[in-house]
Amino acid sequence: MYIARLSSSVRTMSTKVAVVLSGCGVYDGTEVHESSAVLTHLSRHGAQAACFAPDKDQMHVVDHTAGTEMSETRNVLKESARIARGKISALTELPAEDFDALIVPGGFGAAKNLSTFATQGADMTVDPTLSEKIKAFHAAGKPIGLCCIAPVIAAKLIPGVEVTIGSDVEGTETWPYAGTAGAITAMGAKHVVTDVSQAHVDKNNKVVTTAAFMCETDIHKIHDGVGVMVSEVLKLAK
Repeated sequence: MYIARLSSSVRTMSTKVAVVLSGCGVYDGTEVHESSAVLTHLSRHGAQAACFAPDKDQMHVVDHTAGTEMSETRNVLKESARIARGKISALTELPAEDFDALIVPGGFGAAKNLSTFATQGADMTVDPTLSEKIKAFHAAGKPIGLCCIAPVIAAKLIPGVEVTIGSDVEGTETWPYAGTAGAITAMGAKHVVTDVSQAHVDKNNKVVTTAAFMCETDIHKIHDGVGVMVSEVLKLAK
């Protein structure tokens, strides 16, 4: 294993990467800044990105001005299309054999719409279609990148995988969600402590993770950490 840091760009024009979104908005979908950073860094490296999302209702809808639940229903695919500028397909239409890597940005949608981690913790289940796709990529030896809370999905699906959500020390203002590391361990995975600007690379499983907004810090540091994750995924995809 090793800890990766941001480095110079490596052009990977032939690399095709599937990006799985979970809605639009940190509290009930994909974290917008993380998904934007993923797409920006993929573009910077010359990779071809295609977005996918489950075609189903969100767990719930949150008013992002107040953090409270709203009495309405929204569709994960349609909300994700806001981030993808309309260029998105249903997750069921993702052919793993046609892509070189898969990346899942964070946001609570990863814990609410792509899995049940938000309500069940270590006893979580993963969206059946996403589970099928991740297992297909993993079985084919294709790299998988996840950031923020999304690494819990790898922890659930890939036995003994090594991931990071940053810190494992609970009760700090900088790392308010560090307790997630305990759930990762409870699922049989290994949590590795990293700084927000770093990524952890599990070479054996070809899984790359970074903390992103699990850390309360400057947004450019989040962007840098996501950049490291994307760069390392593309290296593994070569």
